Order: sequence, then structure tokens, then C-alpha cells
Amino acid sequence: MTSPADRYAAASQAADHPETSAFAARQRFDLDPFQIAGCHALERGRSVLVAAPTGAGKTIVGEFAIHLAMQTPSDKAFYTTPMKALSNQKFRELVDVYGADQVGLLTGDTNINGGARIVVMTTEVLRNMIYADSAALRDLRYVVMDEVHYLADRFRGAVWEEVIIHLPQHVRLVSLSATVSNAEEFGDWLDTVRGDTEVIVSEIRPVPLEQHVLVRDDLLPLFDDRAGVATSKVNQELMRIRSFTGSTYENNRRAQSYRSARHAGCQAPRPQRGGHRPNARRIERMDRPDVVRLLERANLLPAIFFIFSRIGCDSAVQQVRRSGLRLTSTEERREIRAIVEDRTRSLQDEDLGVLGYWDWLDNLERGVAAHHAGLLPAFKEVVEELFQRKLVKVVFATETLALGINMPARTVVLEKLEKFNGEARVAITSGEYTQLTGRAGRRGIDVEGHAVVQWTEGMDPQAVAALASRRTYPLNSSFRPTYNMAVNLIDLFGKTRARQILESSFAQFQADRAVVGLARQVREAEESLAGYQKSMECEHGDFAEYGAIRRELSDLEKKNRQDSQAPRAARDKRMKRVQSLRTQLQRHGCHRCPDREAHARWAERYWKLKRQTDRIRRQIENRTGTVARVFDRVVEVLETLDYVTGKGGDTSLTDAGRTMRRIYGERDLLVAESLRQGLWKGLDAPSLAAMACCLVYEPRRDESGFGEHGLPRGSFRAAYEKTTTLWAELDDLEKDHHLPGTEPLAPGLAGAMHSWARGALLDRVLIDADMAAGDFVRWAKQTIDLLDQLSIVAEDAALARTARTALDGVRRGIVAYSSM
Repeated sequence: MTSPADRYAAASQAADHPETSAFAARQRFDLDPFQIAGCHALERGRSVLVAAPTGAGKTIVGEFAIHLAMQTPSDKAFYTTPMKALSNQKFRELVDVYGADQVGLLTGDTNINGGARIVVMTTEVLRNMIYADSAALRDLRYVVMDEVHYLADRFRGAVWEEVIIHLPQHVRLVSLSATVSNAEEFGDWLDTVRGDTEVIVSEIRPVPLEQHVLVRDDLLPLFDDRAGVATSKVNQELMRIRSFTGSTYENNRRAQSYRSARHAGCQAPRPQRGGHRPNARRIERMDRPDVVRLLERANLLPAIFFIFSRIGCDSAVQQVRRSGLRLTSTEERREIRAIVEDRTRSLQDEDLGVLGYWDWLDNLERGVAAHHAGLLPAFKEVVEELFQRKLVKVVFATETLALGINMPARTVVLEKLEKFNGEARVAITSGEYTQLTGRAGRRGIDVEGHAVVQWTEGMDPQAVAALASRRTYPLNSSFRPTYNMAVNLIDLFGKTRARQILESSFAQFQADRAVVGLARQVREAEESLAGYQKSMECEHGDFAEYGAIRRELSDLEKKNRQDSQAPRAARDKRMKRVQSLRTQLQRHGCHRCPDREAHARWAERYWKLKRQTDRIRRQIENRTGTVARVFDRVVEVLETLDYVTGKGGDTSLTDAGRTMRRIYGERDLLVAESLRQGLWKGLDAPSLAAMACCLVYEPRRDESGFGEHGLPRGSFRAAYEKTTTLWAELDDLEKDHHLPGTEPLAPGLAGAMHSWARGALLDRVLIDADMAAGDFVRWAKQTIDLLDQLSIVAEDAALARTARTALDGVRRGIVAYSSM
């Protein structure tokens, strides 16, 4: 029963934070303390960083920001995510709450109601809007950055920092992050560059997580729970199994009696020390269908099995299918088929066989599915929906699911604790373990979640326990200036200010935390200086000039008074200068201004602040300016190629630089130069699609490439050779300026993309591409994105039309399919 003191405290909170109370009352469950703290911070007008475990309900704080925006007639809220799948899911959720007319979706290839007051988008879309000074930013009050820890991503992380730095200061930022070990450091940076940011960290899972090790057909607890309370002490049975047999397991009476005791809920007998180990044998791993049956009997479904390879995921589904295992009822199978047929009805019949549709449907009806990047996006969306509806009971997934959409399970199974990173097999980190097992436990459904690690040869239970209990997932910046970023910053702020802005990056903050605070002081001082300048404007002349004369005269007169013992010649020279300054002062137009002394007070403030600001700038220049130095090198390359012109603070963009403002991607400079030199003129639409594909495609590490074999013939070959030569020249130029450069063009998918853009059938194209449908769709969509940019920025009207035709040729069939 609630005490009077608690009731009084709750009533006080409700009075102080009425919007939080109204919002909380509409939720399906009571808000946790960290959620309430986040909502209170927003209601007080602050920005907030919320770092909490997967499934803890961080997004509630973001949804509250949207709620606040909708309490006014005009305020807007943007919700950004790192992935289109997450954006799609959030869009659907918000439409259910606010209605289709109030919610929009912008993901690059999808544009739904973009002028709405609530818009869900990928982070890159918001970055582009900021650089374009989009009218959609007007009345923007809140930006929610979901999965903000993605700024550590090597390829895309810089986008998060660009958005955080460049958003207007009045916009409140809601940053939602997984549990990271340096959340306070990240929060300090946010507070430095955004101001007034509250950091809220929670390591409490709303659904407790039970850790198990599957040894043959025994689910043994990882931690010793015999005292009734889970502790960090490793289960001694696991340690004895390892010490008795190494990679073997005693299948004798002691082990059998231990299992019997556990199944009966009794205290397990302690194996005796020493002695002969009869019938010792290597531990046999259960087959996957048997593991699924074990989980089903223990009421531990639905489950996600994380397997670190796509082939392994597909093979696991087939193993379950061959075993005859069926996890669904007749009614559930009917519902599954109805949903699948509805969601895939726009796919062409001739493509269904190529995509393995009938086997996939049969597996779904059994309650089993795979989930990985090679799966067609439409199929992945169906798997996600069926799993959320509890119709699919087991999903075999790669680790990308752990970073993706909301798909909680009762149980997560890890078959191995190592993965192939492209070069070697490496152990997963504690951060990865936390991210993967974080999917276990559905709030409001499960009392507890379960993480199951299968015993493998040589396993060390202490090492597994360390993975499960450690929270060492640091957030490190991957920020680096790009050519596109440089031209946009120079165009918006000028070179000098752009350089200062880059001193505010999290990368620089981590390199030298003091620089960020100093850089912010300079930015704030510059705003004050501009105000002072305006206040001392005089219609009788240049008051800054007049003020400089007064200041020099005052300094010399003061020096004369203090330095009466100076040599006569020096004093005479000084007095001569004083007389000259007095004459200049009296003849200056501003000397006759009736508001002269008011202007003078503003001028004195201006020069005092300017001296302080110049001193801070010198401090910054003497600090480690790694990010700014890279920016300087990028600008030097742009100056060499005539994308920017001028020196120092007068740097501005040329026509070529203004074109580059709208070219985004790893190869922004190569694309801009190819357009300027006209290397792609005369290409037909399929050839231009193939060329765009060469610029975006990233081959697998084990992919040898096709060389000249398989490339489209005719004008494409000549254009490809010229573009490759240009790439080599730019690469040399970048190395001369100590920049890393980019990878060579990748033609491995060019032939298949050329065929697809010409209208070839899907089966033929996938054979030529030698890749899964999901992979082909992903590269096709990136090709579309570049073609869309070309259609907008190309000054050659014919090339722009060709780009649009090529885009339409690629965006068809399975590439054009969207569930939105």
C-alpha cells in the first residue's frame, strides 16, 4: 500500500510535470524511473541523452517529445533512425497513435507526407535537409535520434555528428543510446555543443535475464543461483565439468544423478574429488531441431538463434524442416498464409519461384524462418511481422537483427561465441554479447528472459560469465571531414568558421576535451560581437574606425603618464603621435554624433571581447586540432581542383563546388569530377546504371572481381576506363595531401545491373550477380540513390534525363516493392 509520503511526492510531481503525468496515464504500463526522468527533463525544456539496455523502453522518452510537439498548433518533431526498417516500423507505430495525416516518412526511396508535423526519417535525410536549409525545418522543436550510438559506425557515423552540431540551437535533442560505458563523456559533449543536456543512464532491464549454458540436453545456469539470489559467481557444476573432462562430459551415475536432482528441483550431489571417470566421452552437441524441441518443452519459445553466417541461418531452417518439426496450430497456419499472401501480392508470379517463395512459405507455416541481409526486404518484413504476432516461433538470424527493429523473444540462443570478421575468427565482445542477448524478454509478456549459450569444445565458463556481466561498450567517434561536408560548411559559414565548427566534433572532444569548450566560447563570442557591431553603427561614419583612434589615443596618454622617465626623444615621438590622433579624432565624422558616447560604450565592449576571443583562438590553434587539420587538407585538394577559391576567411565555392554540395557518398569527389569532365556523356540508361553501380558497390573480401570479363560493351567500357584513370589521379592527389583516398571502382556487379536496367528477368540477373536477392536489392537501391543525385545535379540536360531513365529501369520488380 502506498504511504502518505509517497502519495504526496507523486502528487507534487504530477503538479510540477502535468504533461508527463498525462502522457504516462495513457501508457499500457507504469513508466520506469529513468523514463520519467527523461520526460521530466524534456518538460523542463532541456535536451536529454538516455542510455539504457535493449528492450528497456528508451523510445518512450522520444515519443514523449513528439507528444509535447503536438500540444502546440505548429511545432514539429522529427524521429531519426539509422535504418529504413526501423523508420518503417516507427512510422507505422506513430500512424496508429496520431493518424496518417499527421505522420510522414522520408527514407531516400520512400516519401510519404513529408510536410507532416511528425516525420520519421533516416539520419542521412535530416543531414541533407540541414545542408539544403530546407523549409521543412521551420517550426522544428524536437529531434529524436534513435540508436545514436551508431555514430561509432566507421562508414556512416559522421552523419550523426553533423546533425548534432548543425541543428539550430533552439531544437531540443532526444538522444537514445544502448548502454555504453562512456555515456557521461558523450553526454558532456552533447551539453557542450547543444547546451542544457541531461544525461540519464539505466542499466536495469525491465525483464530480468537468466543466463544458461546448454550442455548436451541440460540447461545449466551460468551463475550459481542455489543461494536463491543470482550472484556473479560462476556455477561450480560448469567449472567441474570443465576441470573433470576438459571438452568431455561424464555420462556416468554422478552426472545422471545431478541431472535428475535438477529436474526434481533438488540440491545436486557434489561429485567426489579424484577417482576413475568411467564412460567419459566428448560432449555431443544437440541437433538444432532437438534444441528447438527442448525449448518448446521448457516453454521458452519464441526464440532467436543467432548464427554468424547467412548460410548457417538458411541451413538451420532446412534442418528443422527435414526433421518434420511443426510449431504452429492449424489456425495459426491459416493466419500465416493469409498475411503472407496479402503482404506479397504485388510481387510478380514469375519471380516467386526464383525467390524460393513456396519453400519459404512452408517454413513460415511451420513457425520457423531465417532473417539476414541476403533475404529479400519484403520477406524480412513479413518474418518480422509474424514473429511480433507470435506466429513464427523460431528465427535463425545473423547479428544484424540485434541492431535492427523491435523483435524481442523469450529466449536468445548463441551457438558460438566467436564469429568471422572477414579475415579471421574472433571472439565476440561483451558489448556484442549484451546487444545479442538483449533481445530476450518481452516486456509485459515475460517474467524473465533467457540467454542460452551452447557448450563448445574448450569453453571456459569464467570467460562466458565475464561476457555476460561486463558492460564495456565504449562509444568512440568515427567522424572525419569529407569533400561534401567541406563545401557545405564553407558555403554556409565560410572556411574559418567551418574549421571552428569541426573543433566541436565528438572526435575532437575525445582527442582534446578542452578544445570543444573553447570553440563554443568563440562561437558565442562571435554572436555577441555581431550584436555589439550593430549597436555601435553610426550614420556619421565608421565608428569602428573612430573607436580604434580613441582606443590608441587613450593607451598612449596612459603610457605617457606612467612612463615619465622615458628618454625625451621617445616621449616627444609619442606626443607627436598623440597630437596626430587628436586631430584625426576631431575631424572624424563620428566625433559630431550626438550618440557618440553610447556608441563608444558598445565599441569598448566590442574590442574587449574581441581581445578575449583572439586569445582563445590562439589557445585553440596551439591545441591538438586533428579534425581541423584533416579539414585543411580536404580544402587544399578542393582548392587544387578549383572547387573553392579565395584565401583565408574569404574562401567561397566555385560553380563546381556548388554542384558538389548535393553529391553525397564515399566517392563524392570522383562523381563531381567525372561530371565536370563529361566522362559519362553519351552513355545510354543501362550503361549509366552500370557505372553508378561501380561507384557504390563494395565487393566481399573474398570476391576476386570480374575484371574486364562480364563488363557491358560499347561506350560503357571507354567511360569506365576514363573514370578509373581519373580515380587513380585523384588517389595520387589525396596521398600527396596525406589523405587516405578511396578504394578503386568495383565492377563486379556492373554486368548484372546493366542487364537489370535493360529489363532482364530476375533469375538471369541473380545468376549473373551471383548473390542473394536481398543483396542485389540493397545494391540496386544504392545505385538508385546515386542516379537520383545525378539527375538533379548534372548540368548536361541529356545526362540528367538519362539518369532519370536509368533510375526507372532499375526501380522495378522486387527493387520497387515496398510494404509502405
